[in-house]
Amino acid sequence: MKSIYSQSESAALELVEKAELKCGDVVVVGCSTSEVIGEKIGTSGTVETAQEIFNGICSVLSAKGIYVAAQCCEHLNRAIIIEKEKADALGLEQVCVVPHPRAGGSFATAAWHTMKNPVAVEEIRADAGIDIGTTLIGMHLKRVAVPLRLETKKIGEATVSAAKTRAKYIGGERAKYE
Repeated sequence: MKSIYSQSESAALELVEKAELKCGDVVVVGCSTSEVIGEKIGTSGTVETAQEIFNGICSVLSAKGIYVAAQCCEHLNRAIIIEKEKADALGLEQVCVVPHPRAGGSFATAAWHTMKNPVAVEEIRADAGIDIGTTLIGMHLKRVAVPLRLETKKIGEATVSAAKTRAKYIGGERAKYE
């Protein structure tokens, strides 16, 4: 479990640095703990493993004032668990559901039980994301996602991928960009 915590912490540190995240930003995290322990997605998840991953990621993000948006599994239509204060600040409509390991997934369950005042929302447009075990977080990223190559390639046995977002480029040949 220590290595899972450390790998999660390392991935979050890399994401913050490479995506140039700042206080108030939102990071969506999708996680299959089944994949982390070497099993097929959705078959063998554990809240204990999820808690270590959540704690490792939050140790980095919360210290910088960055919010975690925990993606639920497909049985809750990939709803998001997030702190109520951020959901309210973003004007997100809450939905009535409480994740558990068999509907929502272990990671969302760990988030729900660890956050100060968690709520569920149907969607979010996050500034960056970490996908642990190919859970498909793209639907919760802002419109232009840019893949990031992290040194942390795996958490446990699960493949890790990450993305940051950027504003859309608009205009034609006369347009200038930063």
